[in-house]
Amino acid sequence: MAAKKSSSEGVLSRASSTISESPIVYKGKQVASDAGFVAKKLLKSTGKAAWIAGTTFLILVVPLIIEMDREAQFTELELQQASLLGTPAVAAPQK
Repeated sequence: MAAKKSSSEGVLSRASSTISESPIVYKGKQVASDAGFVAKKLLKSTGKAAWIAGTTFLILVVPLIIEMDREAQFTELELQQASLLGTPAVAAPQK
């Protein structure tokens, strides 16, 4: 009975080694490795693109928004001063 047990372990180990050394398994491992490499490069380049977009937004768009807000406040202040002084207020252009 002990001989049968050792021979069945031998069959399993031989089948396992045959499967693990199969060209299909090798090709699958190679494809998985390539997919991991591509995913890593994609994440790296996506991070760079996000950094570029974020800094561009901060440098170009935020000052524009601040200036537009200042202009709106200045226009509102002019309208308030005109109404206090009694001069006819020119209606601000509506958008």
